[in-house]
Amino acid sequence: MKYHSKSWQADTYGQLYRTDYLWHTRTPCKRGISTMSSVAVLTQESFNEHRSGLLPEQVKGAVAGPSGAEDEDSLPTYKDAFPPLPEKPLPEGVQETGNAWTSKIKPLKSSIITQVFHVPLEERKYKDMNQFGEGDQAKVCLDIMHKTGAHLELSMAKDQGLSIMVSGKHDAVMKARKEIVSRLQTQASATVAIPKEHHRFVIGKSGEKLQELELKTATKIQIPRPEDPSNLIKISGTKEGLEKARHEILLISAEQDKRAVERMNIEKVYHPFITGAYNKLVGELMQETGARINVPPPSVNKMEIVITGEKEQVALAIAKIKKIYEEKKKNATTIAVEVKKSQHKYVIGPKGNTLQEILDRTGVSVEIPPLDSSSETVILRGEPDRLGQALTEVYAKANSYTVSSVSAPSWLHRFIIGKKGQNLAKITQQMPKVHIEFTEGEDKITLEGPTKDVQMVQGQIEAIVTDLENERTKDMIIEQRFHRAIIGQKGEKIKEIRDKFPEVENSFSVSVPIFKQFHKNIIGKGGANIKKIREETNTKIDLPAENSNSEMIVITGKKANCEAAKNRILAIQKELANITEVEVSIPSKLHNSLIGSKGRFVRSIMEECGGVHIHFPTEGSGIDAVTIRGPAEEVEKAKKQLLSLAEEKQTKSHTVELRAKPEYHKFLIGKGGGNIRKVRDSTGARIIFPTAEDKDQELITVIGTEEAVAEAQKELEALIKSLDNVVEDFMIVDPKHHRFFVARRGQVLRDIADEYGGVIVSFPRTGSQSDKVTLKGAKDCVEAAKKRMLELIEDLDAQVTMECVIPQKFHRSIMGPKGSRIQQITKDHNVQIKFPDRDDQQAQSADAPVQENGEANGEVKEPADPLVPKKCDVIVLSGRKERCEAAAEALKALVPVTIAVEVPFELHRYIIGQKGSGIRKMMDEFEVNIQVPAHELQSDVISITGLASHLDRAKEGLLERVKELQAEQEDRALRSFKLTITVDPKYHPKIIGRKGAIITQIRNEHEVNIQFPEKNDENQDQITITGYEQNAVAARDAIQAIVDELEEMISEDITLDSRVHARIIGARGKGIRKIMDEFKVDVRFPQSGAADPSLVTVTGRPEQVDEAIDHLLNLEEEYMADVVENEAKMAYMKPSGSTASSMEEPRGPSKGFVVREAPWATGNEKAPDMSSSEEFPSFGAPVTNARSSPWGPKRF
Repeated sequence: MKYHSKSWQADTYGQLYRTDYLWHTRTPCKRGISTMSSVAVLTQESFNEHRSGLLPEQVKGAVAGPSGAEDEDSLPTYKDAFPPLPEKPLPEGVQETGNAWTSKIKPLKSSIITQVFHVPLEERKYKDMNQFGEGDQAKVCLDIMHKTGAHLELSMAKDQGLSIMVSGKHDAVMKARKEIVSRLQTQASATVAIPKEHHRFVIGKSGEKLQELELKTATKIQIPRPEDPSNLIKISGTKEGLEKARHEILLISAEQDKRAVERMNIEKVYHPFITGAYNKLVGELMQETGARINVPPPSVNKMEIVITGEKEQVALAIAKIKKIYEEKKKNATTIAVEVKKSQHKYVIGPKGNTLQEILDRTGVSVEIPPLDSSSETVILRGEPDRLGQALTEVYAKANSYTVSSVSAPSWLHRFIIGKKGQNLAKITQQMPKVHIEFTEGEDKITLEGPTKDVQMVQGQIEAIVTDLENERTKDMIIEQRFHRAIIGQKGEKIKEIRDKFPEVENSFSVSVPIFKQFHKNIIGKGGANIKKIREETNTKIDLPAENSNSEMIVITGKKANCEAAKNRILAIQKELANITEVEVSIPSKLHNSLIGSKGRFVRSIMEECGGVHIHFPTEGSGIDAVTIRGPAEEVEKAKKQLLSLAEEKQTKSHTVELRAKPEYHKFLIGKGGGNIRKVRDSTGARIIFPTAEDKDQELITVIGTEEAVAEAQKELEALIKSLDNVVEDFMIVDPKHHRFFVARRGQVLRDIADEYGGVIVSFPRTGSQSDKVTLKGAKDCVEAAKKRMLELIEDLDAQVTMECVIPQKFHRSIMGPKGSRIQQITKDHNVQIKFPDRDDQQAQSADAPVQENGEANGEVKEPADPLVPKKCDVIVLSGRKERCEAAAEALKALVPVTIAVEVPFELHRYIIGQKGSGIRKMMDEFEVNIQVPAHELQSDVISITGLASHLDRAKEGLLERVKELQAEQEDRALRSFKLTITVDPKYHPKIIGRKGAIITQIRNEHEVNIQFPEKNDENQDQITITGYEQNAVAARDAIQAIVDELEEMISEDITLDSRVHARIIGARGKGIRKIMDEFKVDVRFPQSGAADPSLVTVTGRPEQVDEAIDHLLNLEEEYMADVVENEAKMAYMKPSGSTASSMEEPRGPSKGFVVREAPWATGNEKAPDMSSSEEFPSFGAPVTNARSSPWGPKRF
C-alpha cells in the first residue's frame, strides 16, 4: 500500500481533514497477477458526508477533545471509510452490493484475441491422415507462428476437416489467417471486371486500401499496370475469400460510378476571380456544391480546371464557375502600367501575399510578367470603378521598399557582422523586413526593405562604422621571451583573451586594386620595394599568386600604417602609369546586356584596354553611372567602346557565335592582339574569345550591327578555314642545334606550338645525323613557326663563350637569395651563366700526401702563376657577344665593396638593438652587411659591405640613425628633470582621486611621472615629479592648487538616524554620489560597530557643507516618516503560526480522523500522527528518521 499527502485543514469541529489523500491498494487477481487499483480521494465533502452519519453526542464528544470518552463502536471501520476495489466483475443478473467504487469501474479489454478457422477436407493442401501434427503441415504451422507471433492450435473434425485456433494480438491473428489460407488451403482464382479508372480507388493511397482488402479477405489481388489496357482484376485465394474480395471490389466500383470528373478550359487571367483572394471563393464553392474543384496555381501555366464529385454536385459547380467567368469577361476591363522590374517582387509580396491582399481589398487581379521576361508591364484586370484603387495600391507597394547603400570599408564588414553574425542579428531582429547585403571587395553595404526601416538600419550601421573607424589602438611592449607563454599552446591563451574582449581587435586590413602589370614594379628587384614598404610602415602586405587573375593587394596592420602603405603603393602605380577615373552614363536597363553572361563582354573590353577596371552599379539600384579606372589612354579607349556598344544595344545589336579549336585562338588573336584588332577595326564588330574559366573553349562570340557582324564572321571563317587546311613542310636545322629545341622535355617546341596554332614540329631521332625537321599544321601557322625557328637558329649560330673572373668568395652574394639575382641577369640579357665548382682548399690540404724535401712521388710541383686566374674564380657566359659583355658588367656590378663609418662607441648598443633587431632591420632595408666591432675593442669604426649602389644609401641611413640616437639622448636628459613637493599625507587620497582619476589626468595633461611615497618611506609627505622642467613645474602647481583648495575645506559632524542611512546611500551608492556631486562635498557614514552609528561627517567648502547638511536633514525627516509608519504597521501584524496555535489551545491536541480495524491496529504499532511531518511528509520535505511504518517503506 502506498500513500501520498499534500495538505491538512481544520474544520469547524476542530478535527483535521486531508484535502488531497491518495490511497493505492493492490488486490489479488486470477492467476496470481496483482493489479494496481484506482485512486480514492478523501475530500472535505466526503468527510462531511461521513460526519453527517454520526450521532450528535458523538459529534459533541469529538468536539470535547481528549476529556470526552469516545464510544469505540460508533467509530467508522477502516473498510467503510476506505472501501476496497472489487476483485472481479459480478455475473449477469446478480445485483451488486452497495460499494462506493463499483459504479465507477469500467471493464478492461484484453489485447489478446482468439479466432477459429475451419479448412474443409476438399480444400486441405496436406491430406495425409497418418502424419497429423508432423511432416510439412507441422513445419508450415511453426513457420507461421514464428513469422506472425501468433499461437496456433490444430485439431481434426469428424469430417476430416482442419480446425485451427489462432491466439494473439489482432494484427498478428489477421496476418496468421492470411498465411494459413495461402499455405494450408488450396487456392482458387477468379477475375472481376471494373472500369480502368476505378482501379486506383481499389489500390488506395500508397496501396493501403489494397493491403487492407487482402488482409480482410485473406486473398491475393492482382491489378493490371496503368499501361496495360486490361480492366480485369485477378483474385487468388479460398472460395469464401474470393467471394468476399469480389463483393468489396464491386462495392468500390459502384461507389465511383456515382462520381463524375469534368474539365473546364478557362483563360488563365480569370483564374484569380474563380479562386478568390486567399482561395476563399473556391473554398466556398466547394462547400456549397460538395464537389472538389482543382484550379492550377499561378506558377503553372495551365488553363484546365478539374471538378470531381457526385454528378449533380459537379454540374452545379460547373454552372457557378461559368457564371463567374462570363460575368467577369463581360464587366472586367484592363489597364497596363510600367513598374521597374526590380520592384515587381514588392508588388508580388512574400509567397504572393501582396497580390492576394490587393485582390481581397479591391477585387482586381494584378498580372506580373514572369521572372525570365524583360518586360516591365504590369496588367490590372477588374471592375472599372475599382481599378483606380488597385493602381494606387500597386504603386504604394512598389514604392514601399527602397534600396540604399552605406559606405563602409570592406575590412570593416566582418566587425559589423560580428562573431557568428551576432551584431547583425541584433539589427535584423529589430527590422526583420530589411535585407542587408555585403559584397566582397566593395566598400559599401546594400540595404533593401521598407523605406522607414531602411533609414533606421542605415543610421544604425553608419553609427557602427563611425565607432569602428574611431576605435583607439594602444601599443604594448612585451619582451619576446614572454610571447610564447602569452600565445599559449596552439594559441589557446591568446584566443581566450580575444573571445573575452571581442570588441578589441588588433589588426586592420585594406585591399588595394593594382593593375597586374605593375605588381612586379611594386615587388621591386629581389623584393626590395615591397620589403622596404613593409619595414617602414610596419605592415603585412600580401600579393596575389602569379597565376591568379586577382589584382587585389591586401595590407594588414594598424589603420594609419595601412593607409601609409596604400598611398605608397598607389604612388608607385601612378608614377608608372597615368591612372585616371571617369564616370560614363549608360541606361541601367542596358547594364546586364553589356556585362554579358558571367561578365564575358565587359571582361573582353577590360582585357583589350590594358586591363582597366570597369565597375557597374548594383542591379536594381537604378543608377546609370558606370566607373572606369586605369591609365588615361586606356580609360578613354574603354569609354568609347562602352558607349558605342551601348548605342548598338539600343539600336539593333546582333550576335553570332563561331567555333574554332582552342589551339587556333592565339593565332587568330595574333601577337599583342594584332590580328583580331585588324578585323575589329575593319568591320567595327566586337569579337570575344573564351576565358580559361569558360566551359566551352571553342566558342567565339561576335557582337555588333548586322552588317558588321556578317563581315567579321566572313573574315573569321576564312581564317579558321585556312587554319583547318593542314599542310606539311620541311626545313634544315644543323644537328648541333637539335638539343636546344628538344631540351627540357621540348619546352621550346611546346612554346612554338602554343604561339602558332598548335603546329607539330618533329626532329629526327638522336643518332640519325639527319638535319631534316618536319612541321605540320595550318599553312599560315607553319610559315610563322618556321620563321621563328630560323630566328632562334640565327641566335644560336651567333653565340660565343666568355669568361668573367670574380673571386669565389663573392659568388654567393652575386647569386642572391635562391639565385634570384643571377636568374634576373639571365632573363634580362638572354644569356647562359655557369658558375664553377667550389674549390675547398682545406680539403685539398688534408687529402694531399705528405711531402718530403719538396718532392711528391718523385715530381716537383711548380708554384702557381699569380697572373693566371684560378678555375674556381672563372664564371662562363654563353650567348651573343654584345649580350655576354653586358651580362659580365652586370655580374661585376654585383661584387660587394666595404667602407668604414665612424660612430661613437656608446651608441653601438642602440644601433644593434634588442637581440640585434635594429641592425638586422638596417641590413634588410639597405641590402648590405653591417659589421660592428667587438665590445672589448672599444672601436668607433663600423664596416658596411655590399653593392656599390647600395653603400651610399646605407651609410646615409646609418648616420641618420646616429643623429636620431643623439637627439634621443639629449631628450632623455631633459626628460629626467625631477622636483619634489611637500603635501600632508591626509590630502594624498584626494589628490589621487577615485580610482586614480585626478592624478592620471595631471600625468596625461603635463606628460610627467608622479610618484607618491611608499608605506615604509621616511618622508611620507614627499611627492616626486619627473619630466621636462616646464611640465614638472606645471604639474607641481596643479597639485598645489588642489592642496590649497583642500586646506580651505571644513568638516562637520551631524546626527542622522541610522535607519535612514541605507536609503540615503541608495543602490550601489548612487544616491550619496549624486548628493556629493551636486553639492561638491564628501560625505562619510560610520562603519559597522562604530560607537555612534548615527554620526555622519560632511567635508567641503563652508557654504557647500551647510547646503549639503540641510539637504541631508530634509531627507532624514522625509524618510523617518516612512520608517515610523512601517514600524506601526508591523506592530499590529503577528505571525500566522501564533494565531493558529492560539485558536487551538482551548481544544487541546486533536486525534485527527480516527477509524476502527485499521491496518496498524493488528500489531503493536500506534496510529500514525497526522500532525507529524515524518508520518505524513509533504513533497520535497526531508525525512529525519527512516524507521519502519505500518504504511510500508518510505518512498520519498
